Amino acid sequence: MNMAKVFKQILLTAMLVTGAGLVLAEDGEICSPFMGGMVDEAFLATMLSAAHDGHLYRIQQKSSQVGFCVDSKLSRVKGHFNNFQGGMTLNSGDNANGQTMVLIKAASLDTKGSIIENMLKGEDFFDVKNHPEILFVSNGFQWTGPDTAVIKGDLTMRGIKKPVIFNVTMKPLDTGKTGQAQTILVKATTTINRADFGMEGLSSVVNNSVQLCMSIEARKYQS
Repeated sequence: MNMAKVFKQILLTAMLVTGAGLVLAEDGEICSPFMGGMVDEAFLATMLSAAHDGHLYRIQQKSSQVGFCVDSKLSRVKGHFNNFQGGMTLNSGDNANGQTMVLIKAASLDTKGSIIENMLKGEDFFDVKNHPEILFVSNGFQWTGPDTAVIKGDLTMRGIKKPVIFNVTMKPLDTGKTGQAQTILVKATTTINRADFGMEGLSSVVNNSVQLCMSIEARKYQS
């Protein structure tokens, strides 16, 4: 790494530590919820550097969905979260790769049914009172096709961090290739064992295998 890049990394990290007012979203600072030790500062510095270089895509909450589904003996239970934020860095070109971070407010869970919703928010499942946030931070990205990829990273729920792998499809929603488009659609799915995250309640009734799914509309940050 040359001295210019080293200086830039130090400067970006200092800006993170001191909260130098980098506004990365129209309705708030995209990195501020991830500070305070939640996400490694070097990772955040990379995200800020990508924003400066025009390679950061911000999640558009109103046109995106983050949710899950799990089978029970009675029916298939589906839920989604109404409050989440984050972004993805994606360089231009055929060799584009990136990093992703997503923060979900667990209490924003919505299942369209109060009884099930209250049960899932309780201490046997998401335990939103003691663990109000769900966090995903990537540590690997690999293209598997022209518009498909896998994103590896760590998922933290109920204070428990576990590695997960999301299968992803991406496509531009305007002219240009992914990485050049102003807006992209990212669909990501993975399957987890809820018991790995301490959610062991009603194991005789509810399947341990849970599918997580995201349909994210993300827009390129313009400095």
